[in-house]
Formats: sequence, structure tokens, C-alpha cells
Amino acid sequence: MIKVGMIQQKYQGNSKDTINKTVKLIENAKKKGADLVILQELHQDRYFCINEDTNNFKLSESFDSDIKFWSNVAKTNDIVLVTSLFEKRAPGLYHNTAVVFEKDGTIAGKYRKMHIPDDPGFYEKFYFTPGDLGFEPIDTSAGRLGVLICWDQWYPEAARIMTLKGAEILIYPTAIGWFDEDNQQEKQRQLDSWITIQRSHAIANGLPVVAVNRVGFEKDNSGCLKGIRFWGNSFVCNAGGEIIKKLDDKSETAQVVEIDLSQSKNFRDIWSFLRDRRIECYSSLLKRYDD
Repeated sequence: MIKVGMIQQKYQGNSKDTINKTVKLIENAKKKGADLVILQELHQDRYFCINEDTNNFKLSESFDSDIKFWSNVAKTNDIVLVTSLFEKRAPGLYHNTAVVFEKDGTIAGKYRKMHIPDDPGFYEKFYFTPGDLGFEPIDTSAGRLGVLICWDQWYPEAARIMTLKGAEILIYPTAIGWFDEDNQQEKQRQLDSWITIQRSHAIANGLPVVAVNRVGFEKDNSGCLKGIRFWGNSFVCNAGGEIIKKLDDKSETAQVVEIDLSQSKNFRDIWSFLRDRRIECYSSLLKRYDD
């Protein structure tokens, strides 16, 4: 049994105020008993991928100092902490990287985002090189974490591989939202799809899922887009896909949810999806498209 803290918040107008707000929310989660705290995607600043601007690469320059800062936050609060940072490895080589800290502040592991989108308002291919660490669970005192990032949440292959390598929980730091120009029906369709695909990962793999998304309206500095209204709706579902906690589309909050990791065995014993996989028939999965 673990207590998981979801930190759902908006960009505060600058990095300093945003980080200060995050730290306060983490402290709040700790007061509520959190063992594991999960932050949203690229939580230190605005979602800069709304437009393509080489000046934004400067945001990666603080990666080493960011590591030290969040290490101290994890240690001070005695929590396992899942962060999402802009990593610079070399000029022209950058990653969208989740760094997981153990309760003593040491780095438990990293995950570099594997699937990189390129859509209006989500120009991540301009900024990020696809990850090269593979799909490897991260061992922590709060369990074996299958950490993935945002766009990864649409891919059953990523969830399955994490499962086959022993992950006990799937975690998705996220930044996804609506365009105000879309009608309400389209907005609801997108939200339902986002929730459904992640619940399906829980069901198919017999693992709990935690998705933590940002809220608030963020503009494109270039003026090419009116902006993105991040839809929040951070949620936790159990190993059977049942939603046990879901937030709204506006609140900035630290919510703590208790998850029973032992339930996975119960669900898998009844729904034996892993037993019945026909691995000898899946060669087409290694092709872009099987003609």
C-alpha cells in the first residue's frame, strides 16, 4: 500500500513563482502522508513547445542545478519524487527527461521520453531527441515505477514493455489541453479518449495508472496560436481500470490517493491477459506498417 501525491497546477507567469508553488504543494502532499509525489510534465516553466523558438533551448541550461534543487526537495520532504525536466546533453541534443529521486535525495533513475509529438501547439520534435534509455522501470522505496511521459500514454507497447519488465505502477507526467476554438463536443471527445486509453493500459496490464496533467491557459509568445487551455483531470485508476480519484479541469491542488499494489495479482489471476499472449505471432509489431 502506497500513498501517491498528484500535484496539479498552472504556470504562475514565471519560473521562480511556479517552482515555489510546486514546493508548497509538495509540502502539502507530504502533510497528507504521501510516500510518492508525481509532478506534471515540464513543471518548472511554461509549456514552451507551443511554438518553435531557439531561445527556449536556454531553459535547458539549468539542468544540473535543477537536479540538485529537486534532490533537496525530495530529501527534505522524505518522499520519492517524480520530476519532468528539460535535459541538455550537448549543444543541439536535448531530452524531455523524468528524473526520479529517492527519499534520501539520490537519483533512483531517469526516463527520457520516447515518443515525441509534432502537432499544432505541441512542437516537441523541434526541441527533443527521442529517448535512448528504453522502457526500464525504476526501483524505489515506493515500488517499481514504470515512468513514461505524456505522448507515451497513447502507446500500448510502452505500457506493455514496462509491465513485462516488472513495473508495479504506470506513471504519466502530462501536459495536454484544448484549443478554445474547439466546440464542447470535440473537447469532451478528446478528454474521453485521453482517459480511456490510459484506463485501458491499466486493464490490459493489471497495473494501477497515475496521470498528472497541468491546468491553466498558456499563450504562444509568437502569436501564431491563441494558446492552450490545459484540461487537468489528473487521475488514478486501479489495476482493473476503475477510477479511484479524478481532479477537475481548473484546480491547483495536491491530492493524495492510497493505492494497493497487491491488487494487481488479484486482477491478473482472474483476467490472465499475460498468460494468453501469442508472442510467436507478434512479429508485425516490429514493422512501421505491415503491408
